[in-house]
Amino acid sequence: QVQLVESGGGSEQPGGSLKLSCVISEYYNSEYCLGWFRQGTGQEREGVAVIDTEGTTNYADSVKGRFTISEDNAKNAFYLQMNRLKVEDSGTYYCAVVFGGAGDYCSRALFAYQRMYYWGKGTLVNVSS
Repeated sequence: QVQLVESGGGSEQPGGSLKLSCVISEYYNSEYCLGWFRQGTGQEREGVAVIDTEGTTNYADSVKGRFTISEDNAKNAFYLQMNRLKVEDSGTYYCAVVFGGAGDYCSRALFAYQRMYYWGKGTLVNVSS
């Protein structure tokens, strides 16, 4: 069973930065889509950023230019660097992976979280002054 564990959440003031990490227990396919999703209180889960096997990234419009998704295959980990945080960035952040889904499948997963298969339990991000 593939397991994902997030870390790095916490409280930050608007304009600050946080870096989230996600460690995956195993990769069992050479093609994959990795993603970060978030869910605010009373809101539906939404895509934040995805990255596929080729390193192609896609971002939600609300975070473009502020957030960066990256991966470190040697560590079985991927990350979300969040800069210039806004109050509306608050929520529970989840990392997720689907194997065998790269290219168009991954880019579309940004807008359809149901395409992802394995999920972490989430880490809370609170941006407030």
